Amino acid sequence: MRIMAQVCMVMNLDKCIGCHTCSVTCKQTWTNRPGMEYVYFNNVETKPGLGYPARYEDQEQWKGGWTLDRKGRLTLKAGSRVKRLLSIFCNPDLPTIEDYHEPYSYDYAHLITAPAGTKATSISTRSALTGREMNPRWGANWEDDLAGAPARALEDPNIVAMQEKVKLDFESVFMFYLPRICEHCLNPSCVASCPSGAMYKREEDGIVLVDQDRCRGWRFCVSGCPYKKVYFNHRTGKAEKCTFCFPRVEAGMPTVCSETCVGRLRYLGLMLYDADRVLAAAASKDPADLYEAQLGVFLDPADRSVAAEAERQGIPHDWVQAARRSPTYALIARHRVALPLHPEYRTMPMVWYVPPLSPVADVTAASGYDDADPDAVFAAIDTLRIPVEYLANLFAAGEVGPVRTALRRLAMVRAVMRAHQLGQHPAVDPADVDMSGDDAEDLFRLLAIARYEDRYVVPPAHAEDAGRLLAQHDLSGCSLEVEGGPGMGGAGPPAESVASFHLRPGGTGEPSVAGRDRRGRLHLRVTESPV
Repeated sequence: MRIMAQVCMVMNLDKCIGCHTCSVTCKQTWTNRPGMEYVYFNNVETKPGLGYPARYEDQEQWKGGWTLDRKGRLTLKAGSRVKRLLSIFCNPDLPTIEDYHEPYSYDYAHLITAPAGTKATSISTRSALTGREMNPRWGANWEDDLAGAPARALEDPNIVAMQEKVKLDFESVFMFYLPRICEHCLNPSCVASCPSGAMYKREEDGIVLVDQDRCRGWRFCVSGCPYKKVYFNHRTGKAEKCTFCFPRVEAGMPTVCSETCVGRLRYLGLMLYDADRVLAAAASKDPADLYEAQLGVFLDPADRSVAAEAERQGIPHDWVQAARRSPTYALIARHRVALPLHPEYRTMPMVWYVPPLSPVADVTAASGYDDADPDAVFAAIDTLRIPVEYLANLFAAGEVGPVRTALRRLAMVRAVMRAHQLGQHPAVDPADVDMSGDDAEDLFRLLAIARYEDRYVVPPAHAEDAGRLLAQHDLSGCSLEVEGGPGMGGAGPPAESVASFHLRPGGTGEPSVAGRDRRGRLHLRVTESPV
């Protein structure tokens, strides 16, 4: 057993209001610079819809993720090494700028400098790439709140097989918001697709990053990622992606998207897992088994033998303690209400979702159920406006069982707590969904009234390791110093300021500094904002 720790995120989709605050703050922090105009490390999609880029979930078209060969072995869906080598100068599986959107702005100068007159001055839309006038026809938020749904929503890959059941008219339409970031997978296909070895998964916390020194711009990582969360910077010729705000995470702080989330729907915590089981789990023959297979990879940090072995293998004691308090472990493994996004891609994603539960009471009454019937709430789940089958296509490889279990438990908590608040006897029993009363109380507190420190359990990095790496490796020629790079620092920050991303009180008290890991890959923490 090889125990490793991974920073993990869970999002409660019942709380997302589609305000895009997470997208704006992420954009301002990481991608607000030339070459990244069309890039959103964090974006919020309206489902059903095509997503961003358009139809990214259709792997028959994009060939992202993994599949099994005839012998049951994992292989990239894009094909063998020879096939990819033959197309290295002309990758056929890349989304075009039209699949994302051609970024645009407005000719504000014309508005400001227009002479006085009787006619209202108008401004034209201009491409951020060419500077020419254009007529936008697609964009990252084009489908917000089902805009254009009659024409586009039925092209959603998750809805193709159930178009007869889903009728997009006013009386039966449904929608919910789906925030997306890089999944920082346990079995990342983007890393396996990279010919130059620039993509890598950090050993200490599982965050997947791009080494800008090694990246040669082949863009196989873009096509290899089934979630299309790796982007190409046309200004620098390098691939870039969500960094999981690693400078903040190393300081024991939540990611920017989590910190600024209006709905407080994001949870951060550590997951301990057995790295030796990952390959077998990802290679499960039946896609419907992948959810349970990934659950089998996770380890219970409350198990004393697991905790002792984790510390023996080098995981810090405070990290093991943080894993025991992890809200993500509670939602994923203990209560089993969080589910992975498209486990059938076999990447074993580490950003999970609590599926949305439509209003149950109104549906129950409208369906003619008796409120005094203990089965009323559970029976209503199959008649919710959001079809269980659609959620299953998103979160369980089409298997409705895990989705129905999660929704039943959410409905139970809602019904029990509502009855307690009104002084009534609850119509449902936690035992009906294999939970205890304490479990129901814990799940309610976690989803409804959790405090900041309960939602974000992120232990600070151990700065002594960074100091050791700094002493062992030369740091000359940092790729973040070039104009247009992620740091946008021009000649780079002064040497004395490449110092520390200050830790919060309760951390190690030591500065987190630049260093390289044992494979020579760069880890840089800077105080300056990358904007």
